[in-house]
Parts: sequence; C-alpha cells; structure tokens
Amino acid sequence: MTQELRRSLGLFDAVVIGLGSMVGAGVFVALAPAAAAAGTGPLLLLALGLAAVVAYCNATASARLAARYPASGGTYVYGRERLGPFWGYLAGWGFVVGKTASCAAMALTVGAYVWPSQAHAVAVAAVVALTAVNYGGVQKTALLTRAIIAVVAAVLAAVVAASLASPSADPGRLLSGGSGGGAGGVLQAAGLLFFAFAGYARIATLGEEVRDPARTIPRAIPLALGIALAVYLGVACAVLSVLDVDELGRATAPLADAVRAAGADWLVPVVRAGAAVAALGSLLALILGVSRTTLAMARDGHLPRTLAAVHPRFRVPHHAELAVGSVVAVVAATADVRGAIGFSSFGVLVYYAVANASAWTLGSRGRALTLVGLAGCLVLALALPLSSVVAGALVLAAGAAAYGVRARAGRERP
Repeated sequence: MTQELRRSLGLFDAVVIGLGSMVGAGVFVALAPAAAAAGTGPLLLLALGLAAVVAYCNATASARLAARYPASGGTYVYGRERLGPFWGYLAGWGFVVGKTASCAAMALTVGAYVWPSQAHAVAVAAVVALTAVNYGGVQKTALLTRAIIAVVAAVLAAVVAASLASPSADPGRLLSGGSGGGAGGVLQAAGLLFFAFAGYARIATLGEEVRDPARTIPRAIPLALGIALAVYLGVACAVLSVLDVDELGRATAPLADAVRAAGADWLVPVVRAGAAVAALGSLLALILGVSRTTLAMARDGHLPRTLAAVHPRFRVPHHAELAVGSVVAVVAATADVRGAIGFSSFGVLVYYAVANASAWTLGSRGRALTLVGLAGCLVLALALPLSSVVAGALVLAAGAAAYGVRARAGRERP
C-alpha cells in the first residue's frame, strides 16, 4: 500500500508557495536576459504580457486537471491519466530536468548577491540548508515561505518607490532602445520570462498535501499568477524609468543597478539582501516541487522505487528530497545562471504543452484557452536560444530512449 502525504495546506499557504517560487525568479533573474533579447522597452513589456497570457492558459489547464487528479506529480499524473504513460513520463522527465536547472539558477542567484566571488560555494550551502527545511515537513516550508514573501514584498516596494521618486526617473525610458529584436526577440524574451511565471506549478504538484484540493487548487493558481504579474509589471516599469533597456540587458544585478541609478545607494545592500531572500524562496519551493514529481515517477517505476519512500514521522518523500538536493548541489557547483534559465524554460514549456494537451481531452469547456496555451508553449520553446533548444531536445530524447528501453525490457520479461 502506498503511504500518502499529509494534507495540511489551505488556500493561503498554497498561494504563498506559488508566489515564493515566482517572485524571486522573475524580478531578480529573468528581466535582464529578456531585456537583452527584446531590445526595446515596449517590446520587453510586450514579451512580459505574452508570457503572462501563455502562463494564464497553462494555469487554467493545470487548475482543471488538478481538481480532477489531486495527487502529487502535477502534469506527470495528468499526462499519464489522459494521454498515456509515455506522455506522462515525458512531462515528468522534462519537469524534473528543467526544474533541477531552475533550482541551480536560484541557488546561484543567492550566491551572486550574497558573496559574488564565492557564488558557487554559497549556492551549494543554500541547497543543503533548504533541503533540510523541506525534510522537516511541508508545513514548515509554508511558514518559512510566508516570512520570505513578506521580506521580498517590502524590498520590491522600496525599489519601486525609490526608482519612481528619483529626480533621474524618466518615463520616456520605457520607450528606449534601438530597433529591437523584432518578432523573434519578443518570442525569445517571452520564453525567458516564462521561467518566472512557472512557479504556480508548485501548487499543482502539491495536490496530495492540499486540503480540499478540488476547490483550493483552482482558486490558488490564478490568484498567485495574477499577483505575480502585477508585481512584475510594477517593478519592470520602475526599473525601466531609471535604466534604459540596454543597461538593463547588461545588468547582472538589475534591481541593485536601478536603485543606484536612482541615487539611492544606501538601498543597494538592502536590495542585495532582498534578492538573496527572494531566490531562497524560489529555491525552497522548487526543491519541494521537483521532489514531489520525483516521488510520483518513482511510484510508477520510472525512477528508482526507493525514491517513493515517505518518512513515517514527517510524512514527506524524504529519499526523493535528499536525491534532488544532492543533484541540485552538484549542478549549482558547476553551472552558469543564464544558461540554466534557457534550459529550464525549454523543459518546463514541454511540460506545459503536455498539460494543455491533457486538458483538451477533458471536454469542450475551455478548449480555446487550451489551444492557445499549447501553441504558445511550442512556439516559445522553439524561440529560445539555440543552445537551450538543442540541449533540451537532447535531454528529452535521452529520457524517451530510456523509457523505450524499459518498456521493451518489460515486454520481453517472461
């Protein structure tokens, strides 16, 4: 008999966990490479809107599916139940691999803001510490995420206020930039910004730990997404008022550069601390989500079955959490932040393409949004930097090949 996880999360906690993943990723990491791809302020904001539309379509599909299948694993479970085992496996594989890269990106962001010269060492330490928090139970994770969100919200409010109140603030900078990256630049920027919105998936992957999931999850996902979009738009406009799009595209710490350009140098250490806290919040939620998908895949035999073990006291998938933490620590010790963002976006966009295809089979209600979400995921995935597309496709192909080998061995077993 499979031991179930403890249902302890209500609506507020579910929204907070989603926000904890989204806010740190979007504001402190993805704006800079997206600005470099878009080339102009208007195109950057257009890309943000496009990413939000695709994310909303995906969120609607995920919410419908989560209400029907309130179990750990998210789209891995939905694809398996609606499309067949292979598509569920492919979604789960894309999520685990892509979000492992996301975890590394967030850990490295912590290191870059806390101690730039020792970013990799700080990243590994952050992974170890947050894996220990998750090991203690999902309720402890939710409580820590509440505190993180409160700190990040205060820092972002200070950044927006300092930028907009600065004598150097110029709304005309929102229109700055050259000819821009054209349609390809907008799509690439939207694909990179999608990395920021994907945190709402954490809510769906925690379906087995949410109280009244059929009611809570469909409410929590769009609520978290709407709050995150409002935050992104406010911060992006404030930053673009003091930094032109070229400066933003070159920035390694864009919000710190923004308050410096606004003449609020005293705020730079506060922003750096806030960025580190935000990235910690994202990392905390990401490790949580990846371990739950790992649990679901291990239950079905696609990953070693020992990863399906549930701790008898804390009721968490402790073997999966330790395994995920170990892999992320290794990647964080060796990876590059911007490369990890593109690779992560590719894997997660494939994951949501499967989610939309799964939602299509539920019936005619909402099919227009499902179709937009499916097409948007495929277009944004292919518009990412070529290196990210190639690496992501190779990893997915390797996963599909492993599935085929196991399936064939199972058929040949007497």
